[in-house]
Amino acid sequence: MKRTKEKVDKQQYQEEGELYFGSQVTKRMKKESERFIMESSYVFCEKLVSGRMSFQGMNPVIERYMESIQNQERINVEESKQVDISDEQMSVQWQKIRGKFESMQKHKNPRYSAVKDEPLKKKKFLKPVD
Repeated sequence: MKRTKEKVDKQQYQEEGELYFGSQVTKRMKKESERFIMESSYVFCEKLVSGRMSFQGMNPVIERYMESIQNQERINVEESKQVDISDEQMSVQWQKIRGKFESMQKHKNPRYSAVKDEPLKKKKFLKPVD
């Protein structure tokens, strides 16, 4: 019942809107409005390029300026991608951490074996003698 009530309310609202704006809104306007997408957030605007733009040699000064900005952005991205630690240092550090982890496992789990293929066998449960 709630769904039908909402559907009826929605239809009634649309009919009232058509009656109110019927003389101003044409069929073409309704059809054209489907092309646009309404966004509630402005996050997508952060990636847009601001300022003047030029294409195909219409304004060479602006195109050179655009290229210099793009080059600066590329340089900043390349600088951020540079690593602080070499691969050899990382592998040595990883081996140390792995060794610590294995030693902790030995203390926590008595069934843990240094040889990973052959864990120690679990002792069988013996029934108590009455």
